[in-house]
Amino acid sequence: MTLPVANISIVTLGVEDLANSTKFYEKLGWTNTSASQDSVTFFQGHSIVLGLYGCSALAEDVGVENTPSGFRGTSLALNLPSEDAVDHFFAHAIETGADAVKKPEKVFWGGYSGYFADPDGHLWEIAYNPYFSGDVNTGQLKLDPKI
Repeated sequence: MTLPVANISIVTLGVEDLANSTKFYEKLGWTNTSASQDSVTFFQGHSIVLGLYGCSALAEDVGVENTPSGFRGTSLALNLPSEDAVDHFFAHAIETGADAVKKPEKVFWGGYSGYFADPDGHLWEIAYNPYFSGDVNTGQLKLDPKI
């Protein structure tokens, strides 16, 4: 049997207040879907679904302790076509209720990026990477395989 194509179908974030987090992501531009229910929200992205689920319920489903404080060792990223686009989206996220973690700036690898945290502390990097190609309208990257 062959393995499926490497992909991520859904990223689910554990949240404390589902209604509040749902409103936050709607204001950021995510499209809520008919698959959403009282206990879970599913947003349709270009090539991924973003799920929001109660933090304690998610921990229970996985069978682990609910200890979501501090740095989690992960971030989500949105790549945009320019530094101006990064600044604009970052400002919009802050107006929407995100916490500024690191204001956008030129970075050591030659790009431009900043970080904000959603209402539950999930980190989002908003970046312009001049070395990546892809669809500038959707932010979907297209990288060549390593040879």
